[in-house]
Amino acid sequence: MSARAVAETGPLPSGSFWKRRVVAPIVGQLRQGTTPEKIALTIALGGVLGIFPILGSTTILCGLAAYWLRLNQPIIHLVHYFAYPAQLALLIPFYRAGSTLFGQPHIPLSLSFLIDRFRADAWQFLGDFGMIGVRGVVVWCLVAPLLAAAVYFALRPPLRALARRVSVV
Repeated sequence: MSARAVAETGPLPSGSFWKRRVVAPIVGQLRQGTTPEKIALTIALGGVLGIFPILGSTTILCGLAAYWLRLNQPIIHLVHYFAYPAQLALLIPFYRAGSTLFGQPHIPLSLSFLIDRFRADAWQFLGDFGMIGVRGVVVWCLVAPLLAAAVYFALRPPLRALARRVSVV
C-alpha cells in the first residue's frame, strides 16, 4: 500500500481475519455516522439475499437492494459472499420444500446429474428444471422475511453497544 493511500485511509487494521474483514468495516461505518439500525438491516438483507436459491443472481439482488434502500454496498456484498456456502447447502432443501409445497414429486437431484443434463441441452434443462427453481424461490420468499427480521432484531443491540463504544473512543 502506498504512503498516500495509508494517509488517506489510515493504516490497515491488524488482528484476526474476522476483525480486519468484518468488524473493522462495520466500525468504520459507525464512525462515519451510519446508524446501527442501518447496518443491521444491511447485514440482514445481505445474508437473506445471499441464500437466494438461483445461482448467479445474488450479487445483482444485493446491489439493487443496497441502491434502492441506500444501504452500504461493501457491507452487503461482504455478508452475501460469506453466505455463499449456506446458499449452496440450501439449494436442494429449497427445491425439495418447493416440490412438497406444490404437491409435486421429488426429482432426484445431484450435481453430476444436473451438469450432465445442462451440457446435453441448456434450453431443455431450463424447461425441465425451471419450475423446480421457481418453486424453490417461492419457499425462499416465505422464509426470507422471517429470517431477515430475526437477524435484524438480533443484531441491533450488539451494534448499538458497539456504536456507543466507538463513539467514546
